[in-house]
Amino acid sequence: MTVLVTGSRGRVASTLLDLLADAGVKTRAGSKNPADLSPPPGVDTVRCDLGDPATFDAALRGVDSVFLYAEAAHAGTFADRARAAGVEHIALLSSSSVLAPDAAENPIAASHLAAERALSAAAESGAFEATHLQPGAFATNALQWAGALRNGHGPALPYPHAYGDPIHERDVAEAAFAVLTEPRLRGSSYLLTGPESLDFAEQLAILAEVTGRPAPYTAVTPEVWKESVAAFVPGRFADALLSYWASHDGRPTPLTRTVETLTGHPARTFTTWAEDHAEAFRP
Repeated sequence: MTVLVTGSRGRVASTLLDLLADAGVKTRAGSKNPADLSPPPGVDTVRCDLGDPATFDAALRGVDSVFLYAEAAHAGTFADRARAAGVEHIALLSSSSVLAPDAAENPIAASHLAAERALSAAAESGAFEATHLQPGAFATNALQWAGALRNGHGPALPYPHAYGDPIHERDVAEAAFAVLTEPRLRGSSYLLTGPESLDFAEQLAILAEVTGRPAPYTAVTPEVWKESVAAFVPGRFADALLSYWASHDGRPTPLTRTVETLTGHPARTFTTWAEDHAEAFRP
């Protein structure tokens, strides 16, 4: 079996590369800029730009399974080229946001949903099997606070008590490894969460305990926060985030045990994630 891992510079994909290589699975690391990759020994690299269909055929040649990031623009074309290449299985890194009633109109969810639909349509035609991994909040989202915490100020939060289900990127990678290497797990959608529902203030308290440094925050209005991020977060994405946080303000997130079902071990806690990334939050 040969597995193509797209987006190989990403945290999930790079961890997945290590897992596959350690298991002796023949693997190909795909990236828009393959020269920037440092894959495990024996892992080939290939240019696979999900925004450029001209790169698809070479990347897919001789591939049996694919780990695919959800890039909606050319998902249908990717599915067509995968079918032509004889690919048997595609595992898509989607998002739990696709389960929301307004997913098709939500700018954060829409691209994931479009990618899921493109792969599902191809799978229904018998082209290949499609598996959808739908993680909730990545614990790595906390890294956006790192600069402010290193400076001792802490982040500005419009909804400090908005809950999430932070999941360790390694758990997502191990779930992907499971569905890529166990044929019986193919063809389903898997909602992945961390093992605990935590609001932002609770996550910051854990970071303070783990790093031994204060982790304060400032509560701001949604309008102030949106203005503060306007230079790098488009308005419609900022509105979608604010709407999501408002809907989860003071409301714990439902959890699943899907990580344990797929990997055989409970999902890692946010404390474990913080211990693994503590240096990012220290001066």
